[in-house]
Amino acid sequence: MATTYTDSKDIGQEESKGSDEQNKTTSLNSRSLGQRKLSAGSYDLNRWLHGGYDSDIITTFYGGPGSGKTNFCLCAAVSQAKKGNKVIFIDTEGGFSSERVKQLIGANNGNGNGDLDKVLENILLLKPTNFKEQKEAFDKLLKYLNNEVSLIIVDGMTMLYRLEFADAREKRIEEAENGNVDKKNDIHHIQKVNAELTRQMRLIAEIARKRGIPVLVTNQVYNWDNETKMVGGDILKYWSKCLIELENDRGRRTAYLRKHRSLAEKSFGFQIYDLGIRKKGWI
Repeated sequence: MATTYTDSKDIGQEESKGSDEQNKTTSLNSRSLGQRKLSAGSYDLNRWLHGGYDSDIITTFYGGPGSGKTNFCLCAAVSQAKKGNKVIFIDTEGGFSSERVKQLIGANNGNGNGDLDKVLENILLLKPTNFKEQKEAFDKLLKYLNNEVSLIIVDGMTMLYRLEFADAREKRIEEAENGNVDKKNDIHHIQKVNAELTRQMRLIAEIARKRGIPVLVTNQVYNWDNETKMVGGDILKYWSKCLIELENDRGRRTAYLRKHRSLAEKSFGFQIYDLGIRKKGWI
């Protein structure tokens, strides 16, 4: 299984290595940061994104259940881990699957069986189960970083944030039934939780910008007045310099580039298969 850390543990000292020139760890300066790209782990995705994900920003995928968010993250994670680079993977929804990793490296076809353990060892898995544990995971994040880390993933940025509000709502209902209502305390709690989410997004944005380590984030959505909106709203929109909306319309999967620093809005029909993600041509 992937390496799971519950405390701060050093994750290596050597420089990261990669066969693809786009994925080499280089000395960082203001000119090279904006030019570096990280492979998406898919030839078709790399072409669509003109080389892959920008290295100095947060890229956020958002969409409904089953739209492919975790698969986009796993493709990039496995691509980096196969090169010997370290990936920090914060999994709040339990979506990380070693079986899916096995498929992505081709082990089910008799290829890469010997690479499976190596790949999983290069993925450092953090699995918070509530918003307090998510805060603790982010508090430790800087301690995990060194030159071997080439990618940070947060799969389910607002899952536990959303549950925190749901738990608080249940508590308010219970208190109201007992005649104990404190609106000031409710407002303070909302402000505190939103401030913590903002702090976490700011932290990973600074890591991406200052250290040149790309960050991939996934986010849930909800419907409001027949419009799809991201949970966390403006907080995630502000800190994410690339936004990709994923849609699964009865098996017809489409990625929409909604925000990017250098590319215009466009769409990408795709298919999820054993070895990853590929372009799908609609008939």
